Amino acid sequence: MTKVKKEIIRVRIAPSPTGYLHIGTARTALFNWLFARHKSEGKFILRIEDTDIERSEKKFEDDIIAQLEWLGLKWDEFYKQSDRTKIYSKYIQKLLDDGKAFWCYHSEEELEKERQEQMSGKGVPTHWCSHKPQTSNLKPQNLGKGIIRLVADEKSTRKIKFNDIIRGEIEFEERLLGDISIAKAVDTPLYHFAVVIDDYEMDITHVIRGEDHIANTPKQILLQEAFGFEQPQYAHLPLILGTDRSKLSKRHAATSVAEYRKLGYLPDALVNFLFLLGWTPEKSNHEILTKNEVIEQFSLEKVHKSGAVFDIKKLNWINSQYIKMENDGGLAKLVQPFIEKHYGPCDEELIIKIVPLLRERLEYLDQVKEFHFFFKEPEYEKELLKWKSRSNEEIKNSFKEIQKIVEGIGVEDKNKLRQELDMLGKRFEDRGLAYWPFRVALTGEKASPDPVDIAYILGKEKTLKRIQKAVNKI
Repeated sequence: MTKVKKEIIRVRIAPSPTGYLHIGTARTALFNWLFARHKSEGKFILRIEDTDIERSEKKFEDDIIAQLEWLGLKWDEFYKQSDRTKIYSKYIQKLLDDGKAFWCYHSEEELEKERQEQMSGKGVPTHWCSHKPQTSNLKPQNLGKGIIRLVADEKSTRKIKFNDIIRGEIEFEERLLGDISIAKAVDTPLYHFAVVIDDYEMDITHVIRGEDHIANTPKQILLQEAFGFEQPQYAHLPLILGTDRSKLSKRHAATSVAEYRKLGYLPDALVNFLFLLGWTPEKSNHEILTKNEVIEQFSLEKVHKSGAVFDIKKLNWINSQYIKMENDGGLAKLVQPFIEKHYGPCDEELIIKIVPLLRERLEYLDQVKEFHFFFKEPEYEKELLKWKSRSNEEIKNSFKEIQKIVEGIGVEDKNKLRQELDMLGKRFEDRGLAYWPFRVALTGEKASPDPVDIAYILGKEKTLKRIQKAVNKI
């Protein structure tokens, strides 16, 4: 079953639809995509590995496809393992016919007992089956139960070696692998088997995946050898870690791409962040990079061996830089769905007035909810209006003077309004007495953007209304 491999670089991302697209899987997809695009004729393949029928769900498959498309990681070919059962059956049957595979009839209970005994003795869980043809009188046909295993050599002294592009030479002792399970039935392959057949049939030249798959590689090499397949080149990426350097989990940050999308992270910003998880650009002195800039210089040899720390602060900074690049119209379109999610339909003119202020403050789009005072009347306790040790009468007097200013000059000329408030502060000999109550009246918050900017956005009528509401509280 050997064939001549094509010279064109062909890589794949092969997620299982048993959960939403993980940020780590997205990074693996990105590195595969970059490697393929760096080679002018490289091909990037999406393969949905849905042989786990009990755990695979259509909603997860749909999410994987949707999020990869959103990230801009378009594939050249698409496959689903569930559509390829006949192909797997042909190869499984050949192994059985050639005596390279056999039916194992040990029960789950027997196998689990064996595993527990080996682990209690601090041994490596390994099953050398007494049912394989060399050690059993049982015929290698299906007796209605059991699984199919690959014949391995229990007495082997060989070390299975492969050269990892990132990590160099890696080796495993063959005798520690056991008789590997490869299928539940002729038409029901297990993970290792389906992967090997698919990589061969799809002419995969490079298998780029997470380092948690390193231990799977020798088992897959044994299957490749059983068929006489050419071995692809391997590259195992470092894991993504939390800030405490343990494996990334939900206690560190959101782990699915969909969660970041829902929060309003921009796809190019998330991709830019993922570039830098385990790889450092050589031809740049900054961290904001386009896909084309990275494609030009990407290489697997420059991928780090150590784990990459997922720093949410860095992601937020990168995303904020992409937000700053948007013009008013573009940012208005981006934030509108998030505004309406929290506050319902919103006037487009108001959004356009807000976006210059948002551009300088947002780290991700869903933070617009923190600017609630633009979309609804603020709620606050009257004590918040107090400024230091100033009396209620002094606060009321401040509002009286601010009302006169707003009624007289309006809020459209921000420079003039700010000048008037500054002069009021000098008269009070306390700038805070002019600005603090004004800020609280408009926003209901201790900290907010400049109240002059807020008044400009709200307009004269709403500004005066909120000042009067504050006066009534005192």
